[in-house]
Amino acid sequence: MRCTDSHVEMYFLNNTLSMRRRRVSQFAPLLIALVGLPARGKSQLAHRLSRHLNWNGESTKVFDCSEYRRRHMALYGSHDIFRADHQQGSAIRRQSAHEAVQDAVLWLKEGNSVAIFDGTNITREQRRELNEGITDMGFRILFIECVCEDQQLLERNIIEILHYSADYKTMSEEEAIDDLRKKLEHYMRQYELIDAAIENISFVRVENMGETVTAHRVSGQKESGILGYLSGMRTMPQTIYFTRHGESEYNVLGRIGGDAALSPRGERYALALAEHFNSLADVEPVAVWTSELRRTKQTAAGIHAPKRAVRALNELDAGICEGLTYEEMQERFPQEFAWRDQDKLRYRYPWGESYIDIMTRLRPVLAALQEEHNVVVVGHQAVLRCMLGYFLDAKLDELPYMNVPLHTIVKLTSYGYKYNIEMIKMPIDCVDTHRVQPKNCSINRTPDEALVTVPSHYDTLPSNLWQASDTQL
Repeated sequence: MRCTDSHVEMYFLNNTLSMRRRRVSQFAPLLIALVGLPARGKSQLAHRLSRHLNWNGESTKVFDCSEYRRRHMALYGSHDIFRADHQQGSAIRRQSAHEAVQDAVLWLKEGNSVAIFDGTNITREQRRELNEGITDMGFRILFIECVCEDQQLLERNIIEILHYSADYKTMSEEEAIDDLRKKLEHYMRQYELIDAAIENISFVRVENMGETVTAHRVSGQKESGILGYLSGMRTMPQTIYFTRHGESEYNVLGRIGGDAALSPRGERYALALAEHFNSLADVEPVAVWTSELRRTKQTAAGIHAPKRAVRALNELDAGICEGLTYEEMQERFPQEFAWRDQDKLRYRYPWGESYIDIMTRLRPVLAALQEEHNVVVVGHQAVLRCMLGYFLDAKLDELPYMNVPLHTIVKLTSYGYKYNIEMIKMPIDCVDTHRVQPKNCSINRTPDEALVTVPSHYDTLPSNLWQASDTQL
């Protein structure tokens, strides 16, 4: 077969593009660009993915093109700005996308791992320019196209947009529905699905919010991890309940770890907890997950629901400090006690664990929990701090100091890509186990300085612990 000049030119062009892609390091920061029509779940996917990546140590931030567009508009007018022939609207949208990408690039240049550009990117020309620009800067880029044909999912996504989008706060429901419908029509006229035969880009297509996931030219450690997450992702309205076990004998004595039984007040909390969830059983039956330790099993015993003991939910292992009070830790291991106060997130007890270790073993639990509804997790202080921190997208360094009080039900309810939190305090007295970080964390501090924030506790189990509660059920 004769090789024409055009074939030679195309060969060298493709070879040059391949070489340029190979020059981008596997370890380079990554820009993820969302693609798709409104109401296809892009924003929800972006924020869920960001939460997942941050949890796994990849500093990630979402750059929402709509937020940038609103900075150029004092008040959203109507769907007209999304018409292809609307010059002012088109200019504003181009400028907004440019600013969002600029800030995303700055985020990556500052040493962060991943930036997520939450825009529509619906034309091939937009994607080509973005792909070339990001690659030329030495960054990696992955497009994620969201496609949704499931009518039930579409309706749910539309309802969430109408409820939570700042564009529709001043509109009546009828006006908002009509405006959103016309906005979608404008976008549909311009939308060009990603075509692997035409576009020289790496992309993942997510259909119906994770029902089907396909990948094209996806390589790299970050991208492979993202593909794995997307393949297991499901999105549905969720209500999840978290509670610590009832007050234990070790809680009363100020001791950490161990496998202590419930105190009398903890037993009363177990009864109250069972009464609360059993009263809801006809309306919203629940499943119960506990740790393997007896105080969580005793707390959940009276709930009429399927129960599952999960080893990964066991409390942080304090190693050589298991069963000690903070006062005893300061006396025996003052240097260890100071080191833990200096970096509680990463500090690992000798022969024990750190919060980072807990986060690692919780990964499969959190993945499973995101596919569940009406689950009651009966756990421990450190473990629940990590789990709540995940769903509430807390900063990692904040996790060890989150206040998760005893005898309290924490109810999380999803709305959009966020979770609403409700604290349901049961009227049963208990000790306070929350310790804030002391200001002085030096290894040379005095014992009084080290113990200044240690919560009060009993030295021995009081015989009148039943009567210590002022409130009766």
